[in-house]
Amino acid sequence: QVQLVESGGGLVQAGGSLRLSCAASGSISSFSAMGWYRRAPGKQRELVARITGSGSTNYADSVNGRFTISRDNAKNTVFLQMNSLKPEDTAVYYCNAIRVTLAYWGQGTQVTVSS
Repeated sequence: QVQLVESGGGLVQAGGSLRLSCAASGSISSFSAMGWYRRAPGKQRELVARITGSGSTNYADSVNGRFTISRDNAKNTVFLQMNSLKPEDTAVYYCNAIRVTLAYWGQGTQVTVSS
């Protein structure tokens, strides 16, 4: 059973930074891709950033240039560095991992950006 545990969320002022971490219970090198999604109040869940096993990344247009996804295979952890945060970035952020046809999710971590 794969477990993903997010951490690093919190309350920050607009313009500030946060770094989210997603620790996996096993080797993340077995995942074809890992990513971060978010769900804001009243909105659908959306992809924020994704990184493949080869290190390729893609980002939502709304965060491109402000957020950076990275992975540390030795620590079985994926990170999301979030800079220049905006109030519209407020959401619950979820870690996601794909292995073959299976998708795994973390429990989520709240990010709140005050104006």
